[in-house]
Amino acid sequence: MTAPTPRRALLAVVLAAATAASLPAGRASAAGADGPGPEAPGPEPDRASGSAAGAAAAGAATVDNRFWYAHAHWRAGTHRGTTAVDGARPGLEIAAPAGRTEYTDPHTGRKSAWEYATWTSPVHRCAVPATEAIASWNARTPAGTWIQTELRVTYPDGTVGPWYVMGRWAAGDGDIRRTSVDGQTDGRTTVWTDTLAVDAPAAAAGLRITHWQLRLTLHREPGSGRGPTVWLAGAMASDVPDRFTVPASAPSGRAHELTVPRYSQEVHTGQYPEYDNGGEAWCSPTSSQMVIEYWGRRPSAASLAWVAPGYADPQVCHAARSTYDAAYKGCGNWPFNAAYAATYPDLAGVVTRLGSLADLETLVAAGIPAITSQSFRREELTGAGYGTAGHLMTVIGFTAAGDVVANDPNSADNASVRRVYKRREWENVWLRTKRRNADGKTVSGSGGVCYLYAPSRPTQAQIAALRRVGVL
Repeated sequence: MTAPTPRRALLAVVLAAATAASLPAGRASAAGADGPGPEAPGPEPDRASGSAAGAAAAGAATVDNRFWYAHAHWRAGTHRGTTAVDGARPGLEIAAPAGRTEYTDPHTGRKSAWEYATWTSPVHRCAVPATEAIASWNARTPAGTWIQTELRVTYPDGTVGPWYVMGRWAAGDGDIRRTSVDGQTDGRTTVWTDTLAVDAPAAAAGLRITHWQLRLTLHREPGSGRGPTVWLAGAMASDVPDRFTVPASAPSGRAHELTVPRYSQEVHTGQYPEYDNGGEAWCSPTSSQMVIEYWGRRPSAASLAWVAPGYADPQVCHAARSTYDAAYKGCGNWPFNAAYAATYPDLAGVVTRLGSLADLETLVAAGIPAITSQSFRREELTGAGYGTAGHLMTVIGFTAAGDVVANDPNSADNASVRRVYKRREWENVWLRTKRRNADGKTVSGSGGVCYLYAPSRPTQAQIAALRRVGVL
């Protein structure tokens, strides 16, 4: 199960599965003195989104996704030292540094100089005026490089908010500590770990996010002549209504189950407590590793050499270390998990919200498992044997009756990971946004959050499924 760290808002993400898909129609930064200054205004606002159109077609009127991943996408926006690169997987790289900056890592105290270049997206108008926005990115960061992702939003009165840091990220931890940035607010919105949320949306009548813009800052060691490559970046915005229960969906009537590796987080209890207290809190990276290996990717022997000999499934330890957020002090930062998945060859990863179990059935039928977030009391999910304030598991299939087949990492061992949960119970604990805990207190629910990982060049059937559920 995840660590019991409370979150003010729900996380989200969205899958970048799409170089093969057709293109969509087409307070100052919390870095403060450590980062580059703001750019001049960008080009005309982006007013179309293939994924938003897909979501609307699917009836998902509470979620809007927009991601950049194609060469034409990267050529748009405002470049300060960056360039769009073409190829099998188009991306964004440093052409010539826009300047130098110093960054003092708050978690190590190490002060280092970096060259940087920036790319600022077109302004995106939300198809759904939103209460939350979550950025997502997929990138390659060789040693001596890292990236920073920022969002700023526009309110209904036309006011533009500050640039908020949504993550300082590198695949490894040798140069900087991967981190979210706490304490960012303008009195109307606040960043809670990896979610930019409207403050008290129910009380703030009409206050919503109407537009947003993303900025990427690519860093490299001065004079190195190399740098990171960003393959995908964007955000999901949502306005899911408060609800304790959700309508029941009709099962498809078709049984389908994917062969996904089974890993237990509990096998790792007590291992590497510096990463979120060890395995008992590793539901997120354990689930991520299951799906990464479903797609045929695994860490190299060299990357696992640091794990103590004799530890079972050392790749799960590696996943925990590779997703750890030094500010959050946990492995449950959802964009960090998706970014970790995308470090494997030709794999893309994001987090989003889905609207129903029918959406999950559509994905599974196309061969795409999903990692879902849910919270529940022990008696609310028959057969789980535990209650949780937040837990990730992997949906791998459905029975003919529509019950959910899941790889639940909160299991005693790998052999017991596969579970079958009652459809109606599982649907409600996943999709609701409000619930009552064991003390009778009203607390948050996931609202349909999930991670989606898939090949960067998905099949036509997978593209169709992703469009149908509103991701592309």
